[in-house]
Amino acid sequence: MRTTTRSTTEAPWVRRTLIGVALVFLTLFLFIPLATVFIEAFKKGWAVYAAAITDDDALSAIQLTLIAAAVSVPLNVVFGVAAAWCIAKFEFHGKSVLLTLIDLPFSVSPVVSGLIYVLVFGLQGWTGEWLRDHDLKVIFAVPGIVLATVFVTFPFVARELIPLMQAQGCEQEEAAVVLGASGWQMFRRVTLPNIRWALLYGVILCNARAMGEFGAVSVVSGHIRGQTNTVPLHIEILYNEYQFAAAFAVASLLAGLALVTLGLKYIVEQRVKAQLSSARQDNGSTPA
Repeated sequence: MRTTTRSTTEAPWVRRTLIGVALVFLTLFLFIPLATVFIEAFKKGWAVYAAAITDDDALSAIQLTLIAAAVSVPLNVVFGVAAAWCIAKFEFHGKSVLLTLIDLPFSVSPVVSGLIYVLVFGLQGWTGEWLRDHDLKVIFAVPGIVLATVFVTFPFVARELIPLMQAQGCEQEEAAVVLGASGWQMFRRVTLPNIRWALLYGVILCNARAMGEFGAVSVVSGHIRGQTNTVPLHIEILYNEYQFAAAFAVASLLAGLALVTLGLKYIVEQRVKAQLSSARQDNGSTPA
């Protein structure tokens, strides 16, 4: 007789209760607020919605947000791949320190990171006089926004690649070197195909955080309307001015981005899990 094993020993009513509590929590704190954003955005009609998202200040905020993401994501890809390669493929002094530093943006408030940039690059900061003498502006300008965005997003790519590259080991790269492959050929034909899904997953998360960042960007932007406001900052200004329909209209763009990100995240996550499981099986079956 075939018997089935249960993964848990709790009574059915306990599992149902826990699932019900989770669904109630998600409904109250996720689904209802998300639905409210779209309901309020279209509450006064399509004309008001279109006017809000095509306003000059809104378009400027969207453009600046895209610029910040377009600069920070590629930089974080380069850093993430390099850091993951070093940590997964080599042993060196300070490896644990590097891992800790990668996680630093997760433990430091974005507002604090923004204040750090003001301290370094502000007019009264460490390099303020030199920047002023050379007519260079970082704080309250696009460079400061990009720097703040890079800081809060740089762990995402590295943290997705490190576990996968550690599970894959070094055998395939070593075999490629033995067969005469150059460093670039090894990376392009061996390493990159093996990490492509995890890399894409990290890029998706990094891009979503870059476009939705508020705290650090708020500190370094100066809130100059039409110049240094990103989409989240523009939403705050509209809401504070009691332009609720416009605020929710612009907010619906970020909400839509979140939904698209979740969909892509789920699809890529399944690929990453399958790739990670395959890598662990292959690594475990490799003869010593």
